[in-house]
Amino acid sequence: MSSVQIECVAREGCRIGESPVWDEKESALLCVDITGRKVCRWSWVTKQVQAISVDAPVSSVALRKSGDYVITLGTRFAALKWKEQLVTTIAQVDKDKPNNRFNDGKVDPAGRYFAGTMAEEIRPAVLERHQGSLYTLFSDLSVVKHFDQVDISNGLDWSLDHKTFFYIDSLSYSVDAFDYDLQTGKIGNRRSVYRLEKEESIPDGMCIDTEGKLWVACYDGGRVIRLDPETGKRLQTVKLPVDKTTSCCFGGKDYSEMYVTSASDGMDKEWLSRQPQAGGIFKITGLGVKGVPPYPFAG
Repeated sequence: MSSVQIECVAREGCRIGESPVWDEKESALLCVDITGRKVCRWSWVTKQVQAISVDAPVSSVALRKSGDYVITLGTRFAALKWKEQLVTTIAQVDKDKPNNRFNDGKVDPAGRYFAGTMAEEIRPAVLERHQGSLYTLFSDLSVVKHFDQVDISNGLDWSLDHKTFFYIDSLSYSVDAFDYDLQTGKIGNRRSVYRLEKEESIPDGMCIDTEGKLWVACYDGGRVIRLDPETGKRLQTVKLPVDKTTSCCFGGKDYSEMYVTSASDGMDKEWLSRQPQAGGIFKITGLGVKGVPPYPFAG
C-alpha cells in the first residue's frame, strides 16, 4: 500500500469541515464548515475555494436533481441556489429543542435526504446526550422521523444492493446497520457491524466503495479506516497529518480519489502549530478502489 499519497488541497482552516460531496457537473468538491457557517466549493480545475456564508450552523450539503443544492441548516432542511447565494427553508424539525442542530446528512438511492440532529456542543464531542433524532426529507418535501435518543447523528450510507442502511451515532463508538426498504425508505433491525478500538477514537463521517466496503473518518483519531461490514473486520488504516478528521467521500474524474474534511475547533495554539493543516481538505490517491457517485435529492 506504499502508493497511497495524501495531499492537502485546500488549507481552509475550517472550524468543523464536514459533508464532502463530489459535484460531477462542476468538477468540484462541496463541503461545509459547520461552526464557520459556510458552504464551500473547491474546484478541481482552478484549485480555488468559493464559499457562501449562511445564517446558522450548516452541517451537510447534497446535490439536487433539479439543479443546485440542498443543505441542513440549524434545524432546517433548506434549498441553496449557488449563483444567487439564496437559501430558502423547506422544512423544520426539533422545534421543541431550541438547543439542537442538524449534523451529517446524505441522499439515499431513491433521492430522499436522510439527516440527523444533536444538541449543540459545549466543547467538541461534549454535549447533552440523547437529544437527537434521525429524519428523512422525502421528494414531496414531507419529513419522517425514524427514531430519537441519538447523541451525535453522524455518518450514513447504503449498501450496493440498497438493502442495508449504515449509520453512526458517534458516542456509541459503533458502525450500525439496518435493514432498508428502498421502496418506502423505512429502516429496521438495527445491529452493530463494527466497534471502534480505543486509538481509532470517535467514528464520524462515512462512505462506501464499489467493493461494498465502508470508509469511516475517525474524529480525534487522525485517520480513515476501511471496514468490511460483512465480517466486522478492519481492512486498512490511512493516517492523516491532522487529528480531527471528520468525513470522507470519493470524487475526481472516475471517483478514484478520496476527499477527507477536517476540523480545527477545540485545538489550542500549540496543537495548531503542530498541525497547521487542521481544518483543511485532503485528497488521498492510490487507494486502489473507487467510490459510488452521490445520489441527488429528488424533490
